Amino acid sequence: MAAKHKIIIIDDEDVVLDSCTQILEGNNYTVVTASNGTQGLKLVEEVDPDLVFVDLKMPGISGTEVLEKIAHTDPTIATVVITGYATIDSAVEAMKKGAYDFLPKPFTPDEFRMITRRGLERRRLLQETIALRKEKEVLRDNYAAIVSHELKAPLVAIQQNLYALLGEQSDNLTKSQKDRLERMKSRIDDLNKLILSWLRVLSVDINNIKGSFTNLRVQTLISKALESVEPHAIRKDIEIVTTIDDPNSSILGDEVSFTEALVNIIGNAVKYSYASSKVFVTVKGKDVVIEIEISDSGIGIPKDELANIFTDFYRGKSGQVVEGSHGLGLTISRRIVEVHGGTIAVESEPGKGTTFIIKVPALTI
Repeated sequence: MAAKHKIIIIDDEDVVLDSCTQILEGNNYTVVTASNGTQGLKLVEEVDPDLVFVDLKMPGISGTEVLEKIAHTDPTIATVVITGYATIDSAVEAMKKGAYDFLPKPFTPDEFRMITRRGLERRRLLQETIALRKEKEVLRDNYAAIVSHELKAPLVAIQQNLYALLGEQSDNLTKSQKDRLERMKSRIDDLNKLILSWLRVLSVDINNIKGSFTNLRVQTLISKALESVEPHAIRKDIEIVTTIDDPNSSILGDEVSFTEALVNIIGNAVKYSYASSKVFVTVKGKDVVIEIEISDSGIGIPKDELANIFTDFYRGKSGQVVEGSHGLGLTISRRIVEVHGGTIAVESEPGKGTTFIIKVPALTI
């Protein structure tokens, strides 16, 4: 049998307390009452209720004070104001203090039962939301551990074997072969640094990434990002058009992580663009803020998905149709940009394309 919902009714009129208790009798509720705010708050501490009905006009502690204290104690507790002095102003004030709903006297038994059900549903939804948020945080932490173990270990093995090969075959390699192997070493180093950056981004101590901040030219960051994205763009015959107002525009940041944010966003623009189209990367240098705009004329994002695209592990329906995704790229990008003191926004229209706008503080010299 399901546990009974716990309800507290706080009112200075005995007739209200008795009638409300009788209305809820026979349901799966445990109902306790208090005749003033002080007694009611004590019951809140003892009972840990799901729902509290509060009269606004009571001697001693007022109903609004009771609402404030309950919201401070446990904001998931649903609170409903009941009063015979209902006005728009009092309703608005009660909502500001944390009340979920407002029930003016006199009310019918059906009205009271209905608002009780709604209040309990509100409590359930809030608790489920908190539980889901905690589960997501655990999943994110576990993902960080997986990245560390599953990616770093094989990369280290490749790196060690590559170093050994360079040492053993140094005299037998042509200059072209040595250059290619050196580029491989450089890319593996970048991947190792990237994994460390991901771990910092996904961890609680995300601001630790600031410890590696240096002066960075935006043009260099764009070039490095395009180097990673261009092979995919070439395969789809997509031209990436770059415009930078001021080649000397700079920011203070971490090169590896900020480059990865750009790779994620420009890569998405290529991924979700139609073949033989164009992607535009525009950098507008300003005195205070540098704006990086990445636009495509691809499939676009539906309005009902825009609010979720920066959420951990979210994969939009349109994205699933085109190419697979782990749902973390934009989340990581947002965190990286925010650590750099910036913001990231998106504008999109299905069938016409998407524009991401990154704004970061300019480095003034």
